[in-house]
Amino acid sequence: MADTALTAPLRSPLAQSADRLAAATRASGGAIRLAELPFLTQLNVRLDAKGAAAETVGLALDLQLPLQPNTVVRAGELTAVWLGPDEWLLVGPPGGERDLENRIREAAGDEHVSVTDVSAQRTTLLVTGPLALDLLAHGCPLDLHPRVFGAGRCAQTTLGRTQVVLVARDEPRAGFWVLVRSTFAGYLADWLLDAAAEYV
Repeated sequence: MADTALTAPLRSPLAQSADRLAAATRASGGAIRLAELPFLTQLNVRLDAKGAAAETVGLALDLQLPLQPNTVVRAGELTAVWLGPDEWLLVGPPGGERDLENRIREAAGDEHVSVTDVSAQRTTLLVTGPLALDLLAHGCPLDLHPRVFGAGRCAQTTLGRTQVVLVARDEPRAGFWVLVRSTFAGYLADWLLDAAAEYV
């Protein structure tokens, strides 16, 4: 029984919503694209931003941790999201948790650092398209205008009364990542689908 559990295929929190998200994308005629980005590596990292570990970890990752509040730094496939003065969320491709954690710990050496794998805690919704901003504005209390919340910005906020980490992606027309706790993912997907119906 235990062996079967260990070898069972992973099932993302929104696996049952994938067809509905794709249907809403098609129905909007490209105005809105909704999709889950399942199983992304997500590590919560805490360290002294002014200490030696911040610099050595940044060098090891080829990515300097953002020090300005509510900003994001991206290098290659790795994204660092500012969560607090001494806290970041590192997001990378699926399956890279152990390697990334080892690189951070090795780079930090004797410096105090906390690294916690939170990959299973949240899933990521991709919201893109010309009307993505309008859709998110229906349920987010932040001013999401690009002058205020442009590319490379992030915030811990609410969307449809659900706590999320919202990230404005830095590529042209890349839209937003909505990182939501797995237990609330189904509810948030339903909320987005209901709000997106306005554009169908």
